[in-house]
Amino acid sequence: MPLPTVILPGYFARSTDYQNLSHCMNQQGIPTAIVPLRQRDWYPTLGGRSVTPIIKQIDATVKDILAKYKVNRVNLIGHSAGGWIARIYLGEKTYDIHGETEAVWQANHYVAKLITLGTPHVSQERWTKKNLDFVQDNYPGAFYDHIDYVCVAGKAIYGAKKPGSWLAYQSYQLTCGEGRCWGDGITPVSAAHLPGANNIVVEGVKHSPKSKGVWYGSREIQSAWLSYLM
Repeated sequence: MPLPTVILPGYFARSTDYQNLSHCMNQQGIPTAIVPLRQRDWYPTLGGRSVTPIIKQIDATVKDILAKYKVNRVNLIGHSAGGWIARIYLGEKTYDIHGETEAVWQANHYVAKLITLGTPHVSQERWTKKNLDFVQDNYPGAFYDHIDYVCVAGKAIYGAKKPGSWLAYQSYQLTCGEGRCWGDGITPVSAAHLPGANNIVVEGVKHSPKSKGVWYGSREIQSAWLSYLM
């Protein structure tokens, strides 16, 4: 049986946004749980502040799943910001950029695979750059050799200064410094990949579970990355 998997919601997303994905995965024989986040759980992280409150909930969920299934390791799926937050969670260095001195989880010891879906692994945006620079400086690329990293990027919208593409242009520019590129409407393809990871591009995929059309967790898209959990 595949290892149990924990889904980490994206920024300001709720666990309920991922119920369809979780249901599909359980149906396919992958025991799946979602970190039980509510929108208000993200409030303490606004303005680029510490994501420790979120990581504490991730840690509690992972440990519950380890105990429930009596396994030594789990797989993680991080959507959007959930992917880079997961990389902090895996780490062995104190997450001290916000003045904390005891924020370290060393979760790499009980994670087998990390799949990131539309995760911006870099940022030029003032509120997120501090956190992402910490990740990139301390855990660059597919940092842990004993963890399989799979980074999935969507290629649905080309950023441009015209109606229908303005939001993508602005989001891509804030993320990678270039607005005229392909991405999922929020995260550009180049920012969603990591050196040393299994990097995948999926055509027509948009960023959010609430997007019109298909997103990373849609049934017809899951086959592009779900096999990595088997």
